[in-house]
Amino acid sequence: MRILVTNDDGIHAEGLDVCVRIAQALTDDVWVVAPETDQSGVAHSLSLNDPLRLREVGERRFAVKGTPTDCVIMALRHIMEEKPALVLSGVNRGQNAAEDVTYSGTVAGAIEGTILGVPSIALSQAYGPAGRNAIHWNCAEAHGPAIVRKVLEAGIDPGILVNVNFPDCAPDQVQGTAVAMQGRRSADFLRIEPRADGRGNAYFWVGFARGKFDLGHGTDLLALSEKKISVTPLRLDMTDEPTLTRFAGLF
Repeated sequence: MRILVTNDDGIHAEGLDVCVRIAQALTDDVWVVAPETDQSGVAHSLSLNDPLRLREVGERRFAVKGTPTDCVIMALRHIMEEKPALVLSGVNRGQNAAEDVTYSGTVAGAIEGTILGVPSIALSQAYGPAGRNAIHWNCAEAHGPAIVRKVLEAGIDPGILVNVNFPDCAPDQVQGTAVAMQGRRSADFLRIEPRADGRGNAYFWVGFARGKFDLGHGTDLLALSEKKISVTPLRLDMTDEPTLTRFAGLF
């Protein structure tokens, strides 16, 4: 089985190497095509006004000066002579749950793989208040291969991708796996932080506000809070059928 590994944190990210080891637990035919630099938050963006620069980093390992979407297209349309059987995107530094999936370059890598007809799974490792220097990468690495195997055995239908999040805990503290819905946070989880540079000119950072909100029954957010691995199938077709039917009567 040939596996393509990509991510949005960049070619030198620790989570990318974790994802490679997850893939290597399944096969020895692993290819890596990842962004040259951190592309977190670029979502499913495509480079149309800038050229894609390709750099061979090692055997079956390439860096692309572009987005995760660019990387998957470059891999399938230029680098790899044979189509992979699976795309693994991640392991992301931080969870991609609830609204995160709309911003996430990690999820976008899996979206592009799905669009191009390859079963695709996004993998993310949550971390807590201790920050990026205390990430339990071993949680994703320990449980990742079994999760991927089970998903592949069950099968991924065309037009569907699978979003997997590992909880912020050691591998032996995981309380099981939950097949979960995409959650939803309160509307004020994003904030703008104004600052001033050395010359007094204003600039701004987009940030995330930590706060209390209803995690929702059966959601990925609730699963992670309970130290469970969340597995969420997502659809490329975002049509809302009840509203489609309601609007049909209007037009």
